[in-house]
Amino acid sequence: MDTLSQSRAPIYEALKKYKAKRVVSFDVPGHKQGRGNPDLTAFLGQDCLSVDVNSMKPLDNLCHPVGVIREGEILAAEAFGAENAFFMVNGTSAAVQAMVMSVCKQGEKIIMPRNVHRSAINALIVGGAVPVYVDPGVNKKLGIPLGMSVEDIKKAIKENPDAKAILVNNPTYYGICSNLEEIAKAAHEADMLLLADEAHGTHFYFGDNLPMPAIKAGADMAAVSMHKTGGSLTQSSFLLMGKNVNSGYVRQIVNLTQTTSGSYLLISSLDISRRNLALNGKAIFNKVMQFAGYAREEINKIGGFYAFSKELINNDTIYDFDITKLSIHTKDVGLAGIEVYDILRDEYGIQIEFGDIDNILAIISVGDRSLEIERLISSLAEIKRQHMKDSAGMFDHEYIDPRIVMSPQEAFYSNKKSIPIMGSENKICAEFVMCYPPGIPILAPGELITKEILEYIFYAKEKGCFLTGTEDLRIENINVV
Repeated sequence: MDTLSQSRAPIYEALKKYKAKRVVSFDVPGHKQGRGNPDLTAFLGQDCLSVDVNSMKPLDNLCHPVGVIREGEILAAEAFGAENAFFMVNGTSAAVQAMVMSVCKQGEKIIMPRNVHRSAINALIVGGAVPVYVDPGVNKKLGIPLGMSVEDIKKAIKENPDAKAILVNNPTYYGICSNLEEIAKAAHEADMLLLADEAHGTHFYFGDNLPMPAIKAGADMAAVSMHKTGGSLTQSSFLLMGKNVNSGYVRQIVNLTQTTSGSYLLISSLDISRRNLALNGKAIFNKVMQFAGYAREEINKIGGFYAFSKELINNDTIYDFDITKLSIHTKDVGLAGIEVYDILRDEYGIQIEFGDIDNILAIISVGDRSLEIERLISSLAEIKRQHMKDSAGMFDHEYIDPRIVMSPQEAFYSNKKSIPIMGSENKICAEFVMCYPPGIPILAPGELITKEILEYIFYAKEKGCFLTGTEDLRIENINVV
């Protein structure tokens, strides 16, 4: 294959050629370039529907790429500095699950922080791997879980020399990064692989003066949400691999769960977005950093709100901070983050990424303009003026150390019964309870339901957090072993 230039977007180019040929379609999808569904075509546009097509020789096949998709993978790997890259159209959740299931078989251990996304614990339920949780610690003032201490990782390695891998968030939802280089070194010395959930770290690979991306730090695999900060369509991601990984085997694992009908809308959006970041990423993320920095400075002038940043760095559990993240502590204005989240949406027409008990997160990206940044700042100033309350009696922490009684798989598939959540103390949980977003479980299958956890769940419900994960959609009952 000839050397490819980052200015190329082979999948996008192939789709344009296909479209120009005006091929008569006797294959799926049944809407036939939108003609069979005029309402959908009017809503999404003829151009969009005309390239919502099926796999075919000129367009390659996502499950077994040998043509333009393979070219796109080679370009993506080069752009991210990885050995290999796969297009993922089942979201970063599928990429996280592929990483875990590629390195851990049933009964094998994986070291991870407890504040992982539910997709990582789902991988344990499906594949049967057993978690060894490292307490990420908590900043009590801000109520946020921190990164992974290198010493804690080394201790977990020493106590579990048979573990196969270590999984790290890079960054956390709040923008906190661990010392990945040292963790990678410790993992490799113990003959373990390092996996990174980089759902919120796409920009690390392309911007200047940002935390180190996982692959550069020595991680063996990384799951990267291009759709979050990289500009591609929702549900599209990349799975990156280093030289220690058998990518052919990983593809077989991916193909166990990823669709055989890969959406060319998602695939081409990854192709075009990779090209854009490879060519323009530095300028794009420089602008994002300026926006976030300005917003942080102005919000901190309001008083009450605290938009935190690199001043938190302690060279250990907060090894670095992602300054594109606009994470804002709300407790000092007497409001839970979720309350500010709701007020911004309902009263000011502003939709931010999420609110939890103590904080909110606004995602700043290349799509933002000065006008929107100013509107967010002025809305927060108004909220302080109109809604500020005494902060006494508010929750003072976020992370609760879990007590694991059974493996997630054993608990999830056990004989279970549904009981009122009010009367579930000291029972073993058989499902998830989490606030979404961010989708980090408060309770996961196999964990003991404690008084402290129940108090947290009731407080979150009272404040308006969107709780998910239980079979009972009203979150009044819970499945226990």
